[in-house]
Amino acid sequence: MAEKAKKSKKQSAGKSSKKTAKKVSAPKAKTVDKDTRFFNRELSWLEFNDRILHEARDTKNPLLERLNFLSITASNLDEFYIVRVASLRDMESVNFEEKDIAGMTVSEQLLNIDIKTRSSMALMYSTYNRSLVPALRQEKINLCNYEDLSEDHKKDADTYFANVLYPIITPMAVDSSRPFPLIYNRMLNMCVMLDGEGSLLLPNRKDEDESVNYATLQIPNVVPRVYMIKGDGEFFFVPIEQIIKANLDMLFDGQTVLASGCYRVMRNADLDIDEDEAEDLLKEIEEQVRKRRYGEIIRLEVEDDIDSDLLDFITGELSIKKKDIFCVNGPIDLTFLSKINSALGKDGFKSLRYPAHTPASAAMFDGTYDNIFDQIREKDRIVHHPYESFEPVLEFVRQAATDPNVLAIKQTLYRVSPQSPIISSLLEAARNGKQVMVLVELKARFDEQNNINWAKVLENAGCHVIYGLVGLKTHSKITLVVRKEEDGIRRYLHLATGNYNDITAKIYTDMGMFTASETFGEDASEFFNMLSGFSIPRTWNRLIPAPIWLKDYFVAKIRREAENALNGKEARIIAKINSLVDGTVIRELYKASEAGVKIDLIVRGICCLRAGVPGMSSNITVRSITGRFLEHSRIFYFYNEGYEDIYLASADWMPRNLDRRVELMFPVEDPDCRRRVMEVLEVELNDTIRAHYLSEDGTYHKLDLRGKIKLDSQEKLIELANEAVRSRELENENMEFEPAVSADE
Repeated sequence: MAEKAKKSKKQSAGKSSKKTAKKVSAPKAKTVDKDTRFFNRELSWLEFNDRILHEARDTKNPLLERLNFLSITASNLDEFYIVRVASLRDMESVNFEEKDIAGMTVSEQLLNIDIKTRSSMALMYSTYNRSLVPALRQEKINLCNYEDLSEDHKKDADTYFANVLYPIITPMAVDSSRPFPLIYNRMLNMCVMLDGEGSLLLPNRKDEDESVNYATLQIPNVVPRVYMIKGDGEFFFVPIEQIIKANLDMLFDGQTVLASGCYRVMRNADLDIDEDEAEDLLKEIEEQVRKRRYGEIIRLEVEDDIDSDLLDFITGELSIKKKDIFCVNGPIDLTFLSKINSALGKDGFKSLRYPAHTPASAAMFDGTYDNIFDQIREKDRIVHHPYESFEPVLEFVRQAATDPNVLAIKQTLYRVSPQSPIISSLLEAARNGKQVMVLVELKARFDEQNNINWAKVLENAGCHVIYGLVGLKTHSKITLVVRKEEDGIRRYLHLATGNYNDITAKIYTDMGMFTASETFGEDASEFFNMLSGFSIPRTWNRLIPAPIWLKDYFVAKIRREAENALNGKEARIIAKINSLVDGTVIRELYKASEAGVKIDLIVRGICCLRAGVPGMSSNITVRSITGRFLEHSRIFYFYNEGYEDIYLASADWMPRNLDRRVELMFPVEDPDCRRRVMEVLEVELNDTIRAHYLSEDGTYHKLDLRGKIKLDSQEKLIELANEAVRSRELENENMEFEPAVSADE
């Protein structure tokens, strides 16, 4: 079969000399009149993705984990294009002229994004070809082309094609009666050029001397992207598109294949929802999600050796501009690399992976989660994921669902897992006759369909389901349990920085607090009444919500530190967030810095603030931590003349969080809980391994470790979580009752 494919190629050589498509050169950057106080948010995000790419390139990371980092880099970039770049394209199409926070027009942003992206993609494929593939080969894990396989392995691949791939694939001819089919967003496809002479198909004549036919086919996504072959203690992984390409003679029996090449398009996936006009928000979002597959094409990826005539045909049929073509030197869509790791199994190649991590039991609970309400009523408790188990959160809702004394459960859900145990508990609570109110955020990007499905399930079970406030995403993380007790009604709360998602809780770092404080409970009831009705409380006891109060609250806290510094008092701000974009907050931080406030920012992703600039931000340090876990918690610390205000929140310092979302921030008041939170900040501020430091020019660098203590904050926090469990167990052993023994005995 392989010989037939080779023969077909030789036959085609005399018919059409293959012309490789010219690479699209990157345009030159234009000089823009920037506001030098700020970085552009999109370019800052691309810098963040380059930090993930850095982890893929860092040989100190385990080899298979480096594969995962490169896969994440590719996935992130895809999402960035179909949402952020798509949004900018929409703005450009309507001649949107307003400049961003850094003083850049939409066109200038798109140009600079294109330049930066092409540079990053070149580095991604260089990392794949020159670093990862050779390193894996040394471990007898081969990411290879079909042509590199032995004859026996080729036969194995050909058999897989005949038995599995061939029945799935649907080649679609393109001619006057069969127009070019719809190409779905981010799906890998192959276009084939065939000799039209003697064909039963109606040929597409390009000129008088040449007659060719074209067809396209979608690479199946219902089977693994790579086919694994085991042999002689080695693993061989070959992309299925190469197996298909080598067997095209079976798909086009009797035809001569002149050229073939893979391609992938990205479409605008930014939902356009008019909530004021939508009569049924759930139906409107369902319709918009379906439309994603038809969105405008904003980017085409092709192999860099694709035949030029084939490329001309694809771009002509899809109406793609030359500037939107990205040629790649390797397999299109590197997200498949994460599947290599799982295909190798959990038991093998342990030295090429991070050591297995099992979250410790929550240190602030007594070793079990039995009678969880008794423990929460006794004192506030903090849980830190994924260093500590997510089980207390699941158990909190599970026990509430079955406890006969629980009258009501109210909860906000932004992202949940496909098989969510939280949802199961809520359904059980409804079956047990409890009042269950759930706010399901239908507009959680790329989780819309999942949330729609859960919303329907919850409604059918008798839960009161709401979709939030018009025009605002509800991003807060809160669960309220109302319980009847001997001394009256008591409210129990769980408040968190992260989602009620048992899967992401294993890889996202987040903090959650349990409390039975009455003042917190009063605020929680008011908060849920605000979401479900028309009530807007004028005052709050403990909770600080957005978009009503939170931004002004932050500004007041920052200004207070600045005033204290000007008065010669010690002043300090620490913030751990995912993104820093809001111009008002940044300006206040600049003023505080110049007033003498020491400001340490731990910003995982976008940072529009310029750090360390004399006369503007000389007292501000920005670090970003990347590692095996995704840093997701939001922590805020203000020295406040030694009183030390400590807060956890669902919100970042971004306009969308502070102005256009329902968010919650809450104080940490229990002394033990405060120590736990400060421990996290101190460990991360002392990180010398995972931390990247922001330079004045917007790039990031790692520390020179000479003379410094090596500290990986994530490994340290794993160690501390395990130590806390051992300490609690030792304390429990020492507290065990031992009967007194007389001296005579």
